[in-house]
Amino acid sequence: MSVEHAGLIVWDVDGTLIPADLRLLRRAIARTYRIPEADVVFPKSRVHGYTDESIVIDAALASGVPNDAAEYGVEVFPEQLMQVMADGEAELARDQPAYPGPAKTIATLNKRGFVQTVLTGNLRCAAEVKLRITGLDAYLDLDIGAFGSDARERSDLPAVIAELYPARYGDALDPSRTVVIGDAPNDIACARHAGFHVIIVTHRTGREELAEYSPDVIVDALDPDTIATAVESLVTG
Repeated sequence: MSVEHAGLIVWDVDGTLIPADLRLLRRAIARTYRIPEADVVFPKSRVHGYTDESIVIDAALASGVPNDAAEYGVEVFPEQLMQVMADGEAELARDQPAYPGPAKTIATLNKRGFVQTVLTGNLRCAAEVKLRITGLDAYLDLDIGAFGSDARERSDLPAVIAELYPARYGDALDPSRTVVIGDAPNDIACARHAGFHVIIVTHRTGREELAEYSPDVIVDALDPDTIATAVESLVTG
């Protein structure tokens, strides 16, 4: 039995809801490949908007890990990350609070009848910790979300949501009533690949650069009324 909703909001996490912080990811990579944390190198152009699994491979190679060992480490990485996230919860709570605005924006969209979930490069274990300790998980249906643990390529993640959505809400996912909210060019590309609308926030990248990728809306902050108005305008055409 289908339930009528205003539409679906798909949130990115790092850089959109909370500031990106690579320290725990760095720690997990170091433990995975048994190298010093100081020796972990993140390729600048292959971090923001990518999945954890692809970042792990690229960082391992950039840090001098041989190809075969880099790929093998992907199998070990989730367990290491889960432990690092569990050990680092207090550190995250202290040093990585949410941006101003997401909690009220998510609550406002919930009141207006939108289903909300996430599409993130984070493995699910990491995303759940980040959202819980920042208090942003109350109105997010993570059981229809897409995570870096579901696919290595971000462009494959919308299909995960499309597959999970009908069993929970009764109807096939309608791309014309789905809005991605993110912060990186890859968020825009991923949304367009799936036929979703996209709102982009300038938390990490300037308006001019983001405009080159033609999002539907660019905002400078997650103001509840601004976002709700933009979302409703997009889903009603």
